[in-house]
This record gives sequence, C-alpha cells and structure tokens, in this order.
Amino acid sequence: MGFIKSQYNDGFFNVNSKNGFLPEFPPIEKLNKPYQKLQEILDNMPVSLGNKSGYLDIPGRINLAVDQLPNLIAEVSNEQDIRIIQALFRGYSFLASAFTLEPSFQYFRKTGKYGKANNILPKQIAQPFVEVSKKLDVFPWLDYHYAYSLGNYKKIDKNGDHTWSNLDMCVRFSGKPDEVGFIMLHVDINQHSPALVGSVIKTLQNLKLGNDLKIIKYLKQNYETMKIMNHRRKQMWKASRWNHYNDFRVFIMGVKGNDDLFGDGVLYSGVWDEPKKFRGQTGAQDDIIPMEDIFSGVMKHYPKNELTKYLIDLRSYRPKCIQNFFIDLENSVQEIHENGISGILNNNKNTKGLFYLLGILEEIYHFRNGHWQFVQKYIMANTKYAKATGGTPIISWLPNQMKAVMKEMDSIIEIIDQIEIKFQTEIDFLYKKIKNSLPKKKKLLEEQLKIVNKKVFSAKKVFDLNKEYDLEDN
Repeated sequence: MGFIKSQYNDGFFNVNSKNGFLPEFPPIEKLNKPYQKLQEILDNMPVSLGNKSGYLDIPGRINLAVDQLPNLIAEVSNEQDIRIIQALFRGYSFLASAFTLEPSFQYFRKTGKYGKANNILPKQIAQPFVEVSKKLDVFPWLDYHYAYSLGNYKKIDKNGDHTWSNLDMCVRFSGKPDEVGFIMLHVDINQHSPALVGSVIKTLQNLKLGNDLKIIKYLKQNYETMKIMNHRRKQMWKASRWNHYNDFRVFIMGVKGNDDLFGDGVLYSGVWDEPKKFRGQTGAQDDIIPMEDIFSGVMKHYPKNELTKYLIDLRSYRPKCIQNFFIDLENSVQEIHENGISGILNNNKNTKGLFYLLGILEEIYHFRNGHWQFVQKYIMANTKYAKATGGTPIISWLPNQMKAVMKEMDSIIEIIDQIEIKFQTEIDFLYKKIKNSLPKKKKLLEEQLKIVNKKVFSAKKVFDLNKEYDLEDN
C-alpha cells in the first residue's frame, strides 16, 4: 500500500470523489433466472406484506419455505456478474438471518426477551452463501455494505435523489416503514459522501504539495459536508420511530458476542465441521466516521481496550477496497506528519486550517453524540438485552470513542492557543464557540456514565440529561 490514491474499486463499490461510499451503479432490485426460487422466498418473507402476513409472521413458516428451496450452489459457482453476485450475497444474508433468528423473534413477541436462535444452516443456504461470500471476499453473514444498507436500496422516483423518503429496501425483514426509514437514512447520509471522500483525498494531496490555500479549501469542504450529514442524520427521529425498532432489530443480530442467542455459533451444513461466529450488521460498519477519525487524528486517542479492538476488527467486515482505502489513508496521515495533519498545520502556522479541523472534530462529536442518543432511546428504552447487533455492550462503545474525539479537540485548542491570532473572521467565532462548549460536553457524558454504570438505571434519565445540557439531538 502507499499514499492515498484517487479511487479504490472492487467492481461494485468505487471509493472516490464521484461515488463516495455508495455503489458505483444502483443495486439490482430482484434476482432473475436461475435464482427465482430464492427471490420468491425473499419476496414473501417479511413479517408484514401490506394487508397479509409474510412467512416471518407465522411461527415456523420460514422453515417450510427453506425446505423447498433448491441448492443453487452450481449456479452461484458459475456466476461472473459482480452486480448479481452482490444481490445473491444480499439474498442469502437475509435468508440466513431470517431462518436462524425467527425463533428469537417469536419468543420476543411473547415475552419481550430474545429467545434462542436456530444455529444450523441447511446446505441449500449454507453452501451457496459461503460460495458467494468467497467471490466478494467477505464473511458469510448479514453485513452493512453488500447486504442490509448500501447495496439494498431502490429509488421510488427513479429520477429523484437518495433522500430516505424516496428510497425503499430491495429485501426486508419487518416489511414496515420504520425498518425502511431506519436503514435507508444511512443511504441518504452517504449520498453526501462523494464530497467528503473527495475533500479527504484532496486535503492530503495538497498537504504533501504544501498548497495552504487548497488545504484550507478542502478542510472547509470536509467541515461543511459533515454539517450537512449531521443535519440528515437527525432525520432518523422522523424516518424510524424509536418504539418500533424491535420490529426488526433481532434479525440484524450477529453471532459473535451474542452467545445467549447462538451458543457455540452457527453450523454451516456441508461447508464446515465446526460452528462459526461472525459479527452482526451494525451502523458502526459505516465508513464516514472511521474515515474522519483517521483523517482528523481522533484515532491516535483510541484507548487500548476491548472496545477499540472491536472497532479495528470491524474493518475486516468491510469490502476489501474500503479496507485498502483505510490502510492508505492511515499511512498517508502518518507520512504527512508523525502527529497527523494537525502537526503539519501547526508547523506551517495554518490557523484557518486548524480552525476548520476543529470544526470537523465538533461535527464528529455531534455525529457520535447523536448516535449515542439513538442508543439511549431506540435500544436502552426498548429492551433490557444489553448487547448491540455487532455483539458489543451497548452502554460503553460509543462513549469510548466520544472521549477520544474530545481529547483531540483539547489538543487542537491547545495548539491554536499557542499561536498569535488576530480574531476577526467568522471562523474565529466558530473556534470560540467550540472551545467554550467543550466543558459542557465532557460534563454531560460524565453524568450519563454515572447513571448507566449502575446495575439498575433509568434510560429516560440518561436521555433527559441531553436536554438539560442543551445538547439534545432532535
């Protein structure tokens, strides 16, 4: 690997300033011959099919459908079209999760607790699923990129944009609007990722060339794009009602970290003799904040603990082209300066660049704090099950990273305070506003963690503190 390149392509995703993190071409909406039997199950699978029940609404009904599914391993093995391969991976991912987690879902309906999952995948799912996962070089379980989110959208108005209200899911679990809004909002946010990815690549290229004016230009672009993304992210409260998250949440659970559901793992019949454990689909697999963490310097403050290991482990659950992008991004930041881009900006006394870098960190904080508020409302207020879909403790992994963001904010503020500045522009106001509000951000998190670290706590109390500190997301 080496210095950052202009694009990273695997045939489906092409990470660059044109596509960002969205696919290069729209996903195929439905599978045709010879995969129609699989598509028929996917079409009839959701809990709700408008006025009638789908397979997942009826206990055990998905088993009957799977029993009648032919093993398409030969057809999958011969498939060459990358877009069909992606759609096959999406289809088998959904079917594997639906088949294994349907008993957990039915038990939850009766008791409010997640029950035991099926932990044996029959050959007609396991063999073609593993085969198609090898073609993409990813793990055979529901993921964020190829399966649940970025490779699972279709436009309602084909000439419209990627706004969540103009998107639908190609494959669903619940079949209800709250699931669609929940995951399509992620696509909505990522429609702005081309400008963000472009700003990162161009900032680093100009840092290497020493062009201060262009460095400022692209740091400003990054900051302003993050502001837009945060504005779109807040639409979650409208797109998906928090008290309906459990309509579909159990189906996006992973095996790894969820021993209560899956025990020793999932046995892939006809593939491996031993059970396997893979992480579940999670918004933490999205690329926006991990990219910004590396680029801005937040990553150097990651604490050395199990939660940081989890974040690094999640990189292996991304498409290889994105993994390679992250590797080159990290190498490039280090090549620019041992302390990252703040180090070279400091050396060159590029105060405007430092101001915009601090603004970027502020937006990373708001993104994470908003996500933390989603956790408080969508998960903590909804269920006592203490594991996230990716298999981590829900009350600690986001605060883990919020602390890292605020440490880098402290670092940039300290650098700026040591430079003689004539305060006179609008970005000086931005600096003062961020500096003055940082103690409040730290205090809010400290007070919230005091509550959640108790054995029994009120999720409402945790959430209400956001309003008390004037940091409420919605």
